[in-house]
Amino acid sequence: MSPKTILVIGSSNTDMTAKTAELPRPGETVLGGVFTMGAGGKGANQAVAAQRLGGKVKFICKVGKDMFGDNSIAQYEKEGLDTSGILRSNLPSGVALIYVDSHAENCIVVASGANGDLTEDDIEKSRKDLESCDILLLQLESPIPSVLKAAKIAHQAGKTVVLNPAPACPLPEELFRNIDLFIPNETELSTFSGMPVTSEKEAEAAAKAMQAKGVGKLIVTMGSKGALICEGGPSVFVPAHKVKAVDTTAAGDTFCGALCVAISEGKSLKEAAEFACAASALTVQKMGAQNSIPYRKDLKF
Repeated sequence: MSPKTILVIGSSNTDMTAKTAELPRPGETVLGGVFTMGAGGKGANQAVAAQRLGGKVKFICKVGKDMFGDNSIAQYEKEGLDTSGILRSNLPSGVALIYVDSHAENCIVVASGANGDLTEDDIEKSRKDLESCDILLLQLESPIPSVLKAAKIAHQAGKTVVLNPAPACPLPEELFRNIDLFIPNETELSTFSGMPVTSEKEAEAAAKAMQAKGVGKLIVTMGSKGALICEGGPSVFVPAHKVKAVDTTAAGDTFCGALCVAISEGKSLKEAAEFACAASALTVQKMGAQNSIPYRKDLKF
């Protein structure tokens, strides 16, 4: 049996990261420590994570006709991703400015650039990929109409549609009805459900509210606590690994990519969440986005 294909559609950014003792307040200038520059963007991070962790991955994004775009595509090809669907825009490539403090907390400013130029026509041109993949993984750093169109095409073709709703923003109700697996964190789940999410009990109640909107299954990521799986029956909690976090930048993206790999291999949601938690635990122990994402050989699975 040939391996199942994971199609990731999303953003590609160049991440510029500076580590500081404290995050700057409005109007404040702080002196930072280490500066690094590397490939990032939620879509790219998740695609790279899935590829490194053993998936068969195709990545579709839009980059500028500039050195950042050229470098990104070269890096994705080096990772082994199928880049044949990547598009070029007349807008600059996306850039993210990331600040990380001594407590491993971060704040991020994203200049979307070409990411915001991914159109519904672009998605239509990718219809064959959407209809031939097994799993579609989406996020919200791309224009929402394009996200909706991709989800609808894949859902109607009977594919497993996975949405990581980050960064949270207003979404059409129609999108929820085309999602098989929803992976929000506590804050995002609260935003979309309109309910408080500060505990497992509240997360389960909010998850049920999302399922009433048409969402299939949910996995709620709860940071250093772990992940809550809601499939319709009693929820199941998968605890996180206890590690010393250095930088949480790509932890959620690693979780999503790892989860899709495990699902593509036929694992249950609980087994997939355990695999994803293990991968995320390795990610937070390193600085940066894609350079912190582990390889399959790094995991004891």
